[in-house]
Amino acid sequence: MSSSSTSRRVFLRQATAAGILQNNQPSPTGLALSPYVLAKFVDRLPIPAIATARKTVPHPHNARVRIPYYSIAMREFQAKVHRDVPPTTFWGYGGSSPGPTFEAKSGEPLMVEWRNELPNKHLLPVDKTLHGAEADKPEVRTVVHLHGGKVPPESDGNPERWIVPGQSAISFYPNQQEAAQLFYHDHAMGITRLNAVAGLFGMFFIRNQVEEALNLPRGDYEIPFVLCDRVFTLDGQLSYPTSGVPGKPWTSEFYGNAILLNGKLFPFLEVEPRAYRFRIVNTSNAGFYTLSFSKDDKNLVPGNEPFQMIGSDQGLLQQPVSLKSLAITPGERADVIVDFSRYPGEHIYLKHAAAPIMEIRVSSNKTNDAFKLPATLRSIERLKESNAAVNRELTLVDYKDDKGKAKLMLLNGAHYSMPVTEKPVLGTTEIWTLINLTDDTHPIHLHLVRFQILDRRRFDFAAYQKTGKLVFSGPAISPEPQEMGWKDTVRADVLMVTRIIVRFEGYTGRYVWHCHVLEHEDNEMMRPFEVVKS
Repeated sequence: MSSSSTSRRVFLRQATAAGILQNNQPSPTGLALSPYVLAKFVDRLPIPAIATARKTVPHPHNARVRIPYYSIAMREFQAKVHRDVPPTTFWGYGGSSPGPTFEAKSGEPLMVEWRNELPNKHLLPVDKTLHGAEADKPEVRTVVHLHGGKVPPESDGNPERWIVPGQSAISFYPNQQEAAQLFYHDHAMGITRLNAVAGLFGMFFIRNQVEEALNLPRGDYEIPFVLCDRVFTLDGQLSYPTSGVPGKPWTSEFYGNAILLNGKLFPFLEVEPRAYRFRIVNTSNAGFYTLSFSKDDKNLVPGNEPFQMIGSDQGLLQQPVSLKSLAITPGERADVIVDFSRYPGEHIYLKHAAAPIMEIRVSSNKTNDAFKLPATLRSIERLKESNAAVNRELTLVDYKDDKGKAKLMLLNGAHYSMPVTEKPVLGTTEIWTLINLTDDTHPIHLHLVRFQILDRRRFDFAAYQKTGKLVFSGPAISPEPQEMGWKDTVRADVLMVTRIIVRFEGYTGRYVWHCHVLEHEDNEMMRPFEVVKS
């Protein structure tokens, strides 16, 4: 018997004796790891590596210009999520999860060759009754979407443009957009949720001179926080719930009991008593987070320490917003500044709700940091409703079985494969009125474009069901201050109308919009739209 097999058997016995049981979802083995009995803050927070270009190649539209060319493989690998948990098998870009971070400059394009070097058998159960994941499709398929990127349609990560193990695809990223915190992840039709749980995601920063002129914390003082939740079996392997219905394993949401930060469970971070910039992204399938900073490491109350939010999905806000907690849904990003000069020699805890998920150890050494956050970060043009060429009313609907469980979710009552009904004209502005008829909050993401939130408003559900007309039952609610920047993912609240205003810029062609709860997206809560010429 190998030493690894022996250590795994010992761990299983110890875990069983300690009562390490999953408390909210079953695993395929029936037992799952509870993170709450593990020692906290014993592993250092990993920082994802920076992607490096392999060579330069001619620009696809101007052969006289050469641009960076990256080659990134998707591979299976093993990594420890915690000191006391056996290594976990993951899939990742560049053999890590999160994958390497891209650093790009606005207006300077690059190309990436995405190589699928994964096994032919999936790590997790594939539901072959879902659209795009049928039995005649290969079990392992991948396609990369640059979330928040303004890219041509052939490089956007259309869910039907997947590749299989042994194949590669080349994406062209023009980076013709303002500084922003993007991220890349898998987007294969019908299995996006599984590929995400396996570990296929990473960060992508675009920089520009406006951002650089602010002299924000950078280098060692700018740190990505990639959040996700998982369930692990007792021997440390990924676990994903199934419906229990033979041949139809899809479940409507996945919530893990173990929150990972940059791939670690309960990590610690050592900082100097100065300002830091944290770039946060929620890559969870369905988990919503409420983040705060606290001096208290107990699971009693959320944190109450102040921080400044300076940016959202599509870059900097117009001015900083002072917060004590931050709500962030799947697919959303947040750019925050925390001033640790207030806490020399102390420990500060990053919390989700009341539970600490990371310890931050502040050095008592003095620093020469003289950073002062500007009162104005940049100017943001507010789009005018009067300039909208079209106002579309679009419903979010779920259909339940006779036991009240969701079985199908649709956008505007249409399946993905039905004819395209949203055809915005390039260069025009539209208002999309999202009518949420479900009992779930849905983070809605549009590819290609950025938008602004206009308002949210309650409506008479019964009246709408009867007449198909909106009768409002409350006043319009303006977006929160931290939502006043450019967005690409919006929280559509339960039984409310959420209005966004969108300028369709960049390219013509077919793109998609969808719910970023990945279980919803994989079961038809995604639709194509086509940007057309006038």
